[in-house]
Amino acid sequence: MYPDLAGKTVLITGGATGIGKAIALRMAREKARVAINYLDEKQPYRQVVQEIQSLGGEGLAIQGDVTKEQDVRNLVHHTVDHFGSLDVMVNNAGIENEVPSENLSLEDWNKVLSVNLTGAFLGAREAIRHMLQHQIKGCIINMSSVHERIPWPHFVHYAASKGGMKLLTETLALEFAPRGIRINAIGPGAIDTPINAEKFADPQQKQAVTELIPMGEIGQPEQIAAVAAWLASDEASYVTGITLFADGGMTLYPSFQAGRG
Repeated sequence: MYPDLAGKTVLITGGATGIGKAIALRMAREKARVAINYLDEKQPYRQVVQEIQSLGGEGLAIQGDVTKEQDVRNLVHHTVDHFGSLDVMVNNAGIENEVPSENLSLEDWNKVLSVNLTGAFLGAREAIRHMLQHQIKGCIINMSSVHERIPWPHFVHYAASKGGMKLLTETLALEFAPRGIRINAIGPGAIDTPINAEKFADPQQKQAVTELIPMGEIGQPEQIAAVAAWLASDEASYVTGITLFADGGMTLYPSFQAGRG
């Protein structure tokens, strides 16, 4: 637990499901004030707000599309209007879909880049503007992936978006470190989330993924949320510009495990 997070305001894009939801609930346990962004009425945002409140946090849900500039501005403005400030911005919203690169349409390319990379830029920019205006030494966390480092055939748009996330994070961190704003990324590996539910429901596919993980197990959203809480806390006050991989060792070239190669 991180006592300094109590009373701070955290905004999480894509906070109604998966990793975003887990971060929201972890921040609630830290007694933070938590705003979650959701895309549409299909997502269980009301339930997440109730869970936030039941854990001792204050909860707020805000609809918005992170690819739309005005929507992202509204996310920050509504959060500040409701809670009075913004201390931590988590750019978590993301999508992926498998398409052989020779068949990838420009529409699919643009959609993934718009959500994963442009959405993170807009969220970071609006949070930074608020923090600078109010002289807040805040924290921004971008949700990257092991695929900012590991190439991923059939997911070139996703891998490109996460590769871009790496330098987005590092460049902003360098630019705003003198102003006391820390900007980091988290690189999850294979995590048991709704986006992976169909794949992991197939025992063969799940086993194939597990074999890529030196620790031999699929990660849980709560394990990523623990990383986010640490990065947001004062315990990480000297940390900026990194991608912290939480991947069970997936980025360690597991094919070389046990001396192979």
